[in-house]
Amino acid sequence: MRNDYQHITVSPISGALGAEIGNVDLAADNEERVYDEIHRALLENLVIFFRDQKISPEQHLSFARRWGDLHQHPYMKGMDEYPDILEIVKTPQDAKNFGGGWHSDQMFAEKPAMGTILYAKQTPETGGDTLFANGYLAYDALSDGMKEMLDDMKIVCSGDNFKSAGGKSRKEVAGQNKSMTVVDPPKDMKTVNTHPVIRTHPETGRKALYIGGHWRYFENMTTAESEPLIDFLQDHATRPEFTCRFRWEPGSIAFWDNRCTQHNAIDDYPGQTRIMNRITVAGDVPF
Repeated sequence: MRNDYQHITVSPISGALGAEIGNVDLAADNEERVYDEIHRALLENLVIFFRDQKISPEQHLSFARRWGDLHQHPYMKGMDEYPDILEIVKTPQDAKNFGGGWHSDQMFAEKPAMGTILYAKQTPETGGDTLFANGYLAYDALSDGMKEMLDDMKIVCSGDNFKSAGGKSRKEVAGQNKSMTVVDPPKDMKTVNTHPVIRTHPETGRKALYIGGHWRYFENMTTAESEPLIDFLQDHATRPEFTCRFRWEPGSIAFWDNRCTQHNAIDDYPGQTRIMNRITVAGDVPF
């Protein structure tokens, strides 16, 4: 990996993925070449982090729109004044956080989210970190026989009643978090879709293991037949050597590539408050 950036600094935080980006203020009117280097840093590191940022909702939206159209969560209500921004809240009264468990955002959609940009407004004194996993490394570490078997396999993904939620509906699960509002998805939206298990990144051309918490079963297989292999692949994809861990502070921003990563918001801060603003950038049909 080259590290010849001219306008930003890029400091990897682990051997697997993730880098902190310095020498940039996302509230400023930066030159286009700065954003070109941010894009390159994202492709090279899969998830990038910015510290000590102070951005308004308008600036958050403007930064996100640089990378594509915006994607509203079909099951969760966005902010009243900024519906493209999802305010993710957990208070001491909430029994469960949002985003816990390994997953790739919007994997159940026909065109899953390309990227997610998460801005920390309030963070707990301890806990509340997020884990990220590198799908490229997970694919590379598979045996040739496993790669060959998975090459043409597809996985059925659902926006509701998926295994990582214990088969419960989103409304049942969300009942443990009173701070966020669950809504019904648009009637014309297909919320169960089938995607390849081995996904080719449209920009880098690299293959990644595309797995996550929204799965139901493999195409043309039963759930019972699918479970052992999917459980193995999920455990494999999140091996410690494929991951990094980010400690949030107020003003921190994470920007990750859902096409080649998974993430897991750790729910380890009972009695504390965590408030984040999230925007997802629309993606394309996986291949």
